[in-house]
Amino acid sequence: MMRLTWAQPEDLVPHELVQARAEGSAVDAIAERWHAAGGALDPVRGGATPDAASDELRALARALLVELDALAAPEPSAWPELRAQLDGVPAPIPAPGAAVLLDRIHGAWAGRSAGCLWGKPVEKIPRQGIEEILRSTGRWPLVDYFTAQGLPDEVAVRWPWNRRSAVNSLVENIDGMPEDDDLNYPLLNLRVLETAGRGFTTDDTAQAWLADLPAGRTFTAERIAYRNLLDGYRPDEAARVRNPFREWIGALIRTDVYGWINPGDLAEAARMAWTDARLSHTRNGLWGAMWAAALTSASLVASSVDEVLDLAATVVPAGSELAGAIAHGADLGRSELDDAAAIDVLHAAYGHLHWVHTINNAATIAFALARSGGDIARGVPLAVVTGWDTDSAGATVGSVLGGLAGSARLPGRLIDPLRNRIATSLPGLDGVAIDDLARRTAALIPAR
Repeated sequence: MMRLTWAQPEDLVPHELVQARAEGSAVDAIAERWHAAGGALDPVRGGATPDAASDELRALARALLVELDALAAPEPSAWPELRAQLDGVPAPIPAPGAAVLLDRIHGAWAGRSAGCLWGKPVEKIPRQGIEEILRSTGRWPLVDYFTAQGLPDEVAVRWPWNRRSAVNSLVENIDGMPEDDDLNYPLLNLRVLETAGRGFTTDDTAQAWLADLPAGRTFTAERIAYRNLLDGYRPDEAARVRNPFREWIGALIRTDVYGWINPGDLAEAARMAWTDARLSHTRNGLWGAMWAAALTSASLVASSVDEVLDLAATVVPAGSELAGAIAHGADLGRSELDDAAAIDVLHAAYGHLHWVHTINNAATIAFALARSGGDIARGVPLAVVTGWDTDSAGATVGSVLGGLAGSARLPGRLIDPLRNRIATSLPGLDGVAIDDLARRTAALIPAR
């Protein structure tokens, strides 16, 4: 019998217990009731319980999720409240001339695509599996797209590819950028901006999801928010109803376009990211989206990757877990440790988190960027071999480094296989040209 992952109540309770504890809520009594009834306490890594739950256990799960929701601490519900908590966000920084800016936006779209494509085959495969695959195919250290050529059968069995992605994301099969949620969301958000304008609302984002985003191509927090919208909850409520994934990476992967249409205006990029992300995320998940938009905004005006990191850090609340993770990752990237030792430190600090959490992946992104020296061919492989959300972290690193370099300076061996096109499950956009996306994005930048 088919079971819908990321949505079954009995699957959500263990994840919510982890999330509630991370927020400081006292949940031991609820956990004991759940365990006594036969519920699992440890979250299943893939998000689904192997056996179907009984009607009684599912009913209890629904009731406990309501109780757990009531424990969540309130957050600022309006942008001015959150903006007041951010210190040191700079005034808008002048952007380069139109031709240079267009080239950098083009580089950002292409870099995001290439970075995502690089990490797609090994999504969900842990760090040691990625290294074994690469060594067994003669591609360690990682410098190019993955291949199945020469992969021994025993390694393929031990570390199976993400099969849906591997078909068209191995170097021998690449023919354009294949469909991926890491590109679906920027494409969708570009269309929202073109239709609703720069003053778009969270309601506009929700309407776009329901109209154009297939439910089956949503995951974790986005799937929960989608369910909540269909269940009649308002967009400003959807993130907080039976949603244990509210601090995971889903919002961070959606917001690059808000930085691209606000080059050098980090505050406005972050505001737009907040408007989008609050549909599905809270706290670190929400701030991660703001950080990603600030990274891409800064990448179009900065002269170095260190400048990008320093600027983007200003939109993350000081003292937050996310701020600490970003600083830790960047410090590791700038440290004297070799790559393997630095990644060991990342895993020691954040290996207890789910592989698609915002915190561990943001630390990875900051590490890869800081160590890259501005080189996409150095930064993306670091994000991928760390081994958490490989395609999402690779996409963000590729986006930032592509925007910093511009399309003309990106390596042809990485960009040419994209064939200047992106596949998508969004209606009317499949096969859209990357250079056309750059022009459409640049057209949304206001005159200063």
